Amino acid sequence: MSYAVVSLLLTVLDLYWWVVIISVILSWLVAFDVLNTRSQAAQTIWRAVDALTEPLLRPIRSVLPAVGGLDLSPLILLLGIQFLQNLLSHSVG
Repeated sequence: MSYAVVSLLLTVLDLYWWVVIISVILSWLVAFDVLNTRSQAAQTIWRAVDALTEPLLRPIRSVLPAVGGLDLSPLILLLGIQFLQNLLSHSVG
């Protein structure tokens, strides 16, 4: 693969990493009632982040059960992203 393609893929994976982190933080803020979900802005952000992350988190959740009420699917997804980034960066090497 060319360096430009790998660089683009690494950038997209890095941006998606941050979207998953934002999703986790938003879910905590909603769970602890810090974020008012009745706010139009909060709903818009929540829907956008959910639309970006849920297609990849849903299959992980179907395989990995919640442990003690904790959803570990974002952690697995972040590990998968890290694995792909390492694989891509070493393929150009």
